[in-house]
Amino acid sequence: MPIHQDETRAAYDGVVELYASMFADRLETKPFARNMIGTFAELVRGTGNLRAADVGCGPGHLTAMLHDLGLDAFGLDLSPAMVDHARQAHPLLRFDEARMENLPVEDGALGGVLAHYSMIHTPPGELPALLAEQVRVLASGGLILVSFFGTEGPEPVRFDHKVTPAYSWPTELFAGLLAGAGLVTVARLLHDPVSERGFLDAHLLARRP
Repeated sequence: MPIHQDETRAAYDGVVELYASMFADRLETKPFARNMIGTFAELVRGTGNLRAADVGCGPGHLTAMLHDLGLDAFGLDLSPAMVDHARQAHPLLRFDEARMENLPVEDGALGGVLAHYSMIHTPPGELPALLAEQVRVLASGGLILVSFFGTEGPEPVRFDHKVTPAYSWPTELFAGLLAGAGLVTVARLLHDPVSERGFLDAHLLARRP
């Protein structure tokens, strides 16, 4: 496992209760992200394949949201402490420890993958491999919703995230990575966040042909 993954796992293991207390509202205060997730869930239901993975699920709040929206959702996360918290908070749902580049899911099994700010800690050179893995587990017609910090510059920007170092991305550049992985972007949303960092909030919804 790369060193940065060890560091990320340890960092999130150390902030589980604080992180969960900050994000347990299931996006009630973030209407743009909430509605993008709702649209994602509706389109996944339309494929007829309700299985969906919340990749990088953290404390499980969005896994539960996807379940409430009618999906057969389960959560995967690198941090064992986050997985333990999610299991306790949502005992009727499935949560497993997993790395994003090696998902414990069979080929073409899922109707949807949610990656809500869960790829932000991945160095740019490793991101294509992560996206290829998301494509591997998606069925034809399946959808992925990726959310991340957006920047208007030409290149990804490394910054000091409150938990562990992360990257913001130019939206068009990230969309190009999705296309390179064989995905077709069907919707994009870029908006000003309520954040002191000054980055934009970016959401890309893409489909596997």
